[in-house]
Amino acid sequence: MNDTGASFPTNWGRWGDSDELGAINFITARARVRGVAEARTGVSVSIARTTRPAALIPGPMAPTQASSTAVQTAMMFTGNPPVAMAELMVITTHHPEVTHLDAMAHMVLDGHVYPGVPQADSSGPAGVRHGATDAYADGILTRGVLLDLAPGGRLPAAYPVTAADLDAAAAREGVSVQSGDALIVRGGWDWVTERDRPLPGITEDAVRWMSDHEIAIYAGDIGDARPPIKGHIPGALHMLALGRLGIPLIDGADPSALADMCARQGRHTFLFVAATPRIFGMTGLPVNPLAIF
Repeated sequence: MNDTGASFPTNWGRWGDSDELGAINFITARARVRGVAEARTGVSVSIARTTRPAALIPGPMAPTQASSTAVQTAMMFTGNPPVAMAELMVITTHHPEVTHLDAMAHMVLDGHVYPGVPQADSSGPAGVRHGATDAYADGILTRGVLLDLAPGGRLPAAYPVTAADLDAAAAREGVSVQSGDALIVRGGWDWVTERDRPLPGITEDAVRWMSDHEIAIYAGDIGDARPPIKGHIPGALHMLALGRLGIPLIDGADPSALADMCARQGRHTFLFVAATPRIFGMTGLPVNPLAIF
Protein backbone atom coordinates (compact mmCIF):
# COMPACT_ATOMS: atom_id res chain seq x y z
CA MET A 1 0.00 0.00 0.00
CA ASN A 2 1.39 3.43 -0.86
CA ASP A 3 1.57 6.34 1.56
CA THR A 4 -1.91 7.61 0.68
CA GLY A 5 -3.57 4.21 1.12
CA ALA A 6 -4.73 3.99 -2.50
CA SER A 7 -5.68 0.32 -2.14
CA PHE A 8 -7.66 0.92 1.06
CA PRO A 9 -11.50 0.77 1.03
CA THR A 10 -13.03 4.11 0.06
CA ASN A 11 -16.41 5.79 0.16
CA TRP A 12 -15.52 8.17 -2.66
CA GLY A 13 -18.52 8.16 -4.99
CA ARG A 14 -20.66 6.03 -2.68
CA TRP A 15 -23.16 8.87 -2.15
CA GLY A 16 -22.35 10.81 -5.31
CA ASP A 17 -19.47 12.87 -6.62
CA SER A 18 -20.51 16.04 -4.76
CA ASP A 19 -21.37 14.55 -1.36
CA GLU A 20 -20.21 16.52 1.68
CA LEU A 21 -21.69 14.48 4.53
CA GLY A 22 -19.44 11.46 4.20
CA ALA A 23 -20.15 8.69 6.69
CA ILE A 24 -22.81 10.85 8.35
CA ASN A 25 -24.98 9.41 5.55
CA PHE A 26 -25.09 6.24 7.68
CA ILE A 27 -27.15 8.12 10.26
CA THR A 28 -30.59 7.31 8.95
CA ALA A 29 -33.88 8.21 10.62
CA ARG A 30 -33.84 4.74 12.15
CA ALA A 31 -30.35 5.33 13.56
CA ARG A 32 -31.47 8.63 15.09
CA VAL A 33 -34.47 7.00 16.73
CA ARG A 34 -32.17 4.28 18.08
CA GLY A 35 -29.98 7.00 19.54
CA VAL A 36 -32.84 8.94 21.11
CA ALA A 37 -34.04 5.74 22.81
CA GLU A 38 -30.74 5.65 24.73
CA ALA A 39 -31.64 8.86 26.63
CA ARG A 40 -33.46 7.30 29.57
CA THR A 41 -32.22 9.16 32.67
CA GLY A 42 -31.52 12.65 31.32
CA VAL A 43 -27.93 12.67 32.60
CA SER A 44 -25.62 14.59 30.25
CA VAL A 45 -21.82 14.42 30.02
CA SER A 46 -19.51 16.50 27.84
CA ILE A 47 -16.86 14.72 25.79
CA ALA A 48 -14.92 17.96 25.19
CA ARG A 49 -11.74 19.00 26.93
CA THR A 50 -11.51 22.23 28.90
CA THR A 51 -9.71 24.98 26.98
CA ARG A 52 -8.34 27.94 28.91
CA PRO A 53 -7.70 31.01 26.74
CA ALA A 54 -4.61 33.18 26.88
CA ALA A 55 -4.58 36.96 26.62
CA LEU A 56 -4.18 38.16 23.06
CA ILE A 57 -2.90 41.52 24.30
CA PRO A 58 -1.07 41.31 27.65
CA GLY A 59 -1.98 43.99 30.16
CA PRO A 60 -1.93 44.72 33.89
CA MET A 61 -4.14 41.70 34.58
CA ALA A 62 -2.24 39.47 32.14
CA PRO A 63 1.41 40.60 32.30
CA THR A 64 2.82 37.61 30.45
CA GLN A 65 1.73 35.89 27.27
CA ALA A 66 0.99 32.17 27.41
CA SER A 67 2.79 29.95 24.91
CA SER A 68 -0.45 28.36 23.72
CA THR A 69 -2.19 29.71 20.63
CA ALA A 70 -5.26 27.52 21.00
CA VAL A 71 -7.62 30.30 22.06
CA GLN A 72 -6.63 33.92 22.63
CA THR A 73 -8.93 36.69 23.81
CA ALA A 74 -8.91 40.45 24.11
CA MET A 75 -11.51 42.11 26.32
CA MET A 76 -13.76 44.80 24.84
CA PHE A 77 -15.64 47.48 26.76
CA THR A 78 -18.86 49.28 25.87
CA GLY A 79 -19.00 52.74 27.39
CA ASN A 80 -16.97 54.50 30.08
CA PRO A 81 -17.63 53.29 32.66
CA PRO A 82 -18.55 50.03 30.89
CA VAL A 83 -22.22 49.15 30.64
CA ALA A 84 -21.49 45.84 28.91
CA MET A 85 -18.56 43.52 28.38
CA ALA A 86 -17.48 41.49 25.34
CA GLU A 87 -14.36 39.99 23.86
CA LEU A 88 -12.54 39.36 20.63
CA MET A 89 -11.65 35.66 20.39
CA VAL A 90 -9.01 34.16 18.10
CA ILE A 91 -9.22 30.36 17.76
CA THR A 92 -6.69 28.09 16.11
CA THR A 93 -9.31 25.55 15.15
CA HIS A 94 -7.17 22.44 14.67
CA HIS A 95 -5.07 23.05 17.77
CA PRO A 96 -4.94 19.95 20.01
CA GLU A 97 -6.08 21.99 23.02
CA VAL A 98 -9.42 22.69 21.30
CA THR A 99 -11.99 19.93 20.88
CA HIS A 100 -12.97 20.40 17.25
CA LEU A 101 -14.68 18.69 14.35
CA ASP A 102 -12.67 17.98 11.18
CA ALA A 103 -14.76 18.40 8.04
CA MET A 104 -14.10 16.76 4.66
CA ALA A 105 -12.05 19.71 3.33
CA HIS A 106 -9.47 19.30 6.10
CA MET A 107 -7.68 16.30 4.58
CA VAL A 108 -6.08 16.48 1.10
CA LEU A 109 -5.01 13.24 -0.60
CA ASP A 110 -3.12 13.37 -3.87
CA GLY A 111 -4.45 16.87 -4.46
CA HIS A 112 -8.09 15.93 -3.79
CA VAL A 113 -10.54 16.03 -0.89
CA TYR A 114 -13.44 13.65 -0.28
CA PRO A 115 -15.06 12.40 -2.50
CA GLY A 116 -12.47 13.17 -5.19
CA VAL A 117 -12.93 16.94 -5.57
CA PRO A 118 -9.72 18.78 -6.58
CA GLN A 119 -8.41 20.77 -3.63
CA ALA A 120 -8.34 23.94 -5.73
CA ASP A 121 -12.08 23.54 -6.30
CA SER A 122 -12.71 22.81 -2.64
CA SER A 123 -11.10 25.77 -0.91
CA GLY A 124 -9.23 28.99 -1.47
CA PRO A 125 -8.36 32.30 0.19
CA ALA A 126 -12.04 33.11 0.76
CA GLY A 127 -12.73 29.83 2.57
CA VAL A 128 -14.13 26.40 1.79
CA ARG A 129 -16.59 25.88 -1.05
CA HIS A 130 -16.88 22.08 -0.80
CA GLY A 131 -16.55 19.87 2.27
CA ALA A 132 -16.91 22.56 4.93
CA THR A 133 -18.52 22.22 8.34
CA ASP A 134 -21.65 23.71 6.74
CA ALA A 135 -22.69 20.15 5.97
CA TYR A 136 -23.29 19.54 9.69
CA ALA A 137 -25.10 22.81 10.43
CA ASP A 138 -28.21 20.93 11.58
CA GLY A 139 -26.21 18.96 14.13
CA ILE A 140 -25.28 15.30 14.44
CA LEU A 141 -27.51 13.01 16.49
CA THR A 142 -27.18 9.24 16.75
CA ARG A 143 -26.37 6.43 19.15
CA GLY A 144 -22.95 6.71 20.73
CA VAL A 145 -20.77 3.80 21.83
CA LEU A 146 -17.77 4.14 24.13
CA LEU A 147 -15.11 1.48 23.64
CA ASP A 148 -12.78 1.75 26.63
CA LEU A 149 -9.54 0.08 25.63
CA ALA A 150 -7.98 0.31 29.09
CA PRO A 151 -10.64 0.38 31.82
CA GLY A 152 -9.26 2.01 34.96
CA GLY A 153 -5.86 2.56 33.34
CA ARG A 154 -4.32 3.39 30.02
CA LEU A 155 -2.71 1.85 26.98
CA PRO A 156 1.08 1.43 26.82
CA ALA A 157 3.10 4.13 25.06
CA ALA A 158 3.27 3.80 21.26
CA TYR A 159 0.57 1.13 21.34
CA PRO A 160 -0.92 0.29 17.91
CA VAL A 161 -4.72 0.07 18.28
CA THR A 162 -6.10 -2.65 16.00
CA ALA A 163 -9.46 -4.19 15.14
CA ALA A 164 -8.81 -6.88 17.76
CA ASP A 165 -8.62 -4.20 20.46
CA LEU A 166 -11.94 -2.71 19.39
CA ASP A 167 -13.58 -6.12 19.23
CA ALA A 168 -12.22 -7.03 22.68
CA ALA A 169 -13.58 -3.82 24.20
CA ALA A 170 -17.00 -4.34 22.61
CA ALA A 171 -17.12 -7.93 23.88
CA ARG A 172 -16.04 -6.88 27.37
CA GLU A 173 -18.81 -4.28 27.49
CA GLY A 174 -21.45 -6.47 25.85
CA VAL A 175 -21.94 -3.93 23.06
CA SER A 176 -22.85 -4.61 19.43
CA VAL A 177 -21.64 -1.73 17.25
CA GLN A 178 -24.14 -0.88 14.51
CA SER A 179 -24.25 1.10 11.28
CA GLY A 180 -24.55 4.83 11.93
CA ASP A 181 -23.12 4.72 15.46
CA ALA A 182 -20.78 7.39 16.80
CA LEU A 183 -17.60 5.68 18.02
CA ILE A 184 -15.85 7.11 21.07
CA VAL A 185 -12.56 5.48 22.04
CA ARG A 186 -10.76 5.89 25.36
CA GLY A 187 -7.14 4.88 25.81
CA GLY A 188 -6.29 7.04 28.83
CA TRP A 189 -3.89 9.48 27.12
CA ASP A 190 -3.76 13.26 26.82
CA TRP A 191 -1.91 14.49 23.73
CA VAL A 192 -1.47 17.98 25.21
CA THR A 193 0.18 17.09 28.50
CA GLU A 194 2.09 14.08 27.20
CA ARG A 195 3.13 15.23 23.74
CA ASP A 196 6.79 14.47 24.50
CA ARG A 197 6.03 10.74 24.99
CA PRO A 198 5.41 8.20 22.20
CA LEU A 199 1.63 8.23 21.87
CA PRO A 200 -0.62 5.26 21.03
CA GLY A 201 -2.43 5.48 17.71
CA ILE A 202 -5.26 4.16 15.57
CA THR A 203 -3.89 1.83 12.89
CA GLU A 204 -5.17 1.13 9.39
CA ASP A 205 -6.54 -2.17 10.73
CA ALA A 206 -8.75 -0.30 13.21
CA VAL A 207 -9.88 2.08 10.47
CA ARG A 208 -10.86 -0.89 8.32
CA TRP A 209 -12.94 -2.09 11.30
CA MET A 210 -14.68 1.29 11.30
CA SER A 211 -15.42 0.84 7.61
CA ASP A 212 -16.81 -2.66 8.16
CA HIS A 213 -19.06 -1.39 11.00
CA GLU A 214 -20.14 1.74 9.06
CA ILE A 215 -19.11 4.12 11.82
CA ALA A 216 -20.60 7.58 11.22
CA ILE A 217 -18.26 9.77 13.31
CA TYR A 218 -15.21 9.21 15.53
CA ALA A 219 -14.10 10.89 18.76
CA GLY A 220 -11.60 9.89 21.41
CA ASP A 221 -8.32 10.49 23.20
CA ILE A 222 -6.52 8.16 20.79
CA GLY A 223 -5.74 9.64 17.41
CA ASP A 224 -2.80 9.20 15.07
CA ALA A 225 0.34 7.83 16.74
CA ARG A 226 3.09 10.32 17.42
CA PRO A 227 5.66 9.42 16.22
CA PRO A 228 4.32 6.99 13.60
CA ILE A 229 4.48 3.33 14.63
CA LYS A 230 6.81 1.20 12.52
CA GLY A 231 4.98 -1.15 10.20
CA HIS A 232 1.78 0.93 10.09
CA ILE A 233 0.55 3.67 7.77
CA PRO A 234 1.36 7.08 9.27
CA GLY A 235 -1.68 9.21 10.04
CA ALA A 236 -4.16 6.41 9.33
CA LEU A 237 -7.02 8.04 11.24
CA HIS A 238 -6.88 11.31 9.30
CA MET A 239 -5.66 9.92 5.99
CA LEU A 240 -7.91 6.87 5.76
CA ALA A 241 -10.87 7.39 8.10
CA LEU A 242 -11.41 11.04 7.20
CA GLY A 243 -9.76 11.21 3.80
CA ARG A 244 -10.88 7.89 2.24
CA LEU A 245 -13.97 6.90 4.21
CA GLY A 246 -15.34 10.37 4.89
CA ILE A 247 -15.70 9.76 8.63
CA PRO A 248 -15.68 13.20 10.31
CA LEU A 249 -13.32 13.28 13.27
CA ILE A 250 -13.69 15.02 16.60
CA ASP A 251 -10.10 15.76 17.58
CA GLY A 252 -9.00 16.68 21.07
CA ALA A 253 -11.89 14.92 22.80
CA ASP A 254 -11.74 13.96 26.47
CA PRO A 255 -13.77 10.81 27.20
CA SER A 256 -12.61 10.44 30.82
CA ALA A 257 -15.83 11.77 32.40
CA LEU A 258 -17.82 9.69 29.93
CA ALA A 259 -15.99 6.53 30.98
CA ASP A 260 -16.80 7.27 34.62
CA MET A 261 -20.46 7.84 33.80
CA CYS A 262 -20.68 4.65 31.73
CA ALA A 263 -19.37 2.73 34.74
CA ARG A 264 -21.97 4.34 37.01
CA GLN A 265 -24.79 3.80 34.53
CA GLY A 266 -23.74 0.22 33.84
CA ARG A 267 -23.81 0.68 30.06
CA HIS A 268 -21.59 2.01 27.29
CA THR A 269 -24.26 3.27 24.89
CA PHE A 270 -25.99 6.66 24.98
CA LEU A 271 -27.48 9.40 22.84
CA PHE A 272 -24.67 11.25 21.08
CA VAL A 273 -25.23 14.88 20.05
CA ALA A 274 -22.74 17.28 18.46
CA ALA A 275 -23.30 20.68 16.87
CA THR A 276 -20.86 23.23 15.50
CA PRO A 277 -21.50 26.98 15.22
CA ARG A 278 -23.28 27.91 11.97
CA ILE A 279 -20.21 29.66 10.58
CA PHE A 280 -19.84 28.70 6.94
CA GLY A 281 -16.71 27.97 4.90
CA MET A 282 -14.60 26.31 7.61
CA THR A 283 -12.40 23.18 7.49
CA GLY A 284 -13.23 22.61 11.14
CA LEU A 285 -14.89 24.26 14.13
CA PRO A 286 -14.89 23.89 17.91
CA VAL A 287 -17.53 21.45 19.11
CA ASN A 288 -18.90 20.29 22.46
CA PRO A 289 -20.09 16.69 21.89
CA LEU A 290 -22.52 15.39 24.50
CA ALA A 291 -23.41 11.95 25.76
CA ILE A 292 -26.94 11.76 27.17
CA PHE A 293 -28.02 8.73 29.19
